Amino acid sequence: MMRVLGLLLAALLLAGARAPVLVPDVSQREIEIIYSFTGAELLLFGAILYPDGARPAEGDDAAEIVVVVKGPTQSVLMREKAKVAGIWVNAESMRYRSAPSFYAIASSRPIDEIVDERTRAIYELGLDSLQLSPVSTAASEVQQRFVQGLVDLRRRTGLFVEAPGAVEITDGVLYRARVAIPARVPVGRFTAETFLIRDGRVLAAAVREIDIRKSGFERFVASAAQNASILYGIAAVTLSVLFGWAAGAIWRRF
Repeated sequence: MMRVLGLLLAALLLAGARAPVLVPDVSQREIEIIYSFTGAELLLFGAILYPDGARPAEGDDAAEIVVVVKGPTQSVLMREKAKVAGIWVNAESMRYRSAPSFYAIASSRPIDEIVDERTRAIYELGLDSLQLSPVSTAASEVQQRFVQGLVDLRRRTGLFVEAPGAVEITDGVLYRARVAIPARVPVGRFTAETFLIRDGRVLAAAVREIDIRKSGFERFVASAAQNASILYGIAAVTLSVLFGWAAGAIWRRF
């Protein structure tokens, strides 16, 4: 929430300095997950409003757009496997306090061609610039190894995505980008942050929020597991016993 307020304040200050202003929106403010949910495609679009309606003259350096979609942060424990006496066992581990549960970045050009490393770190632009807050005093090379493992794991499940060139800008004013939401996306409040960048500087920033939540029977089960965990556990065990008994009875008959 503090980051969202900070970005909004930055946008207001930039607007007061006669800088361009972003007017962003998303195709869906709410995404409901039901039993048949196989993923969704989120369209992020908007316009760049220039002071006095004057667009940059042709030949000027074009503005770039970067869009970042983030899920709620979570604490993550990463474990590294090691082979001991022919058996794979847990070896070293590392915990992160604030890893995003989902992260997707789309840009009009590769992000390292738009801003320098310092700016990427400030705004967390790119998977190599995420501030994960490790709870560790391990050597930097060990921490880097675990970060690469976490990023690779979430890349393969579609939870971490980089899409350079995925943002289309029309006439220097309108922009749009599409971000795929995988079926295994976590629930919670997401943010879609849009950055207007020129000459390596962030000129404007804007945020829209997206709620992803379970619906129908899935929502009932999730709510019961969270709010009435003891009753939920008893019901789950009872159903398992009943189904096991029924399966055994049917098997004995045939």
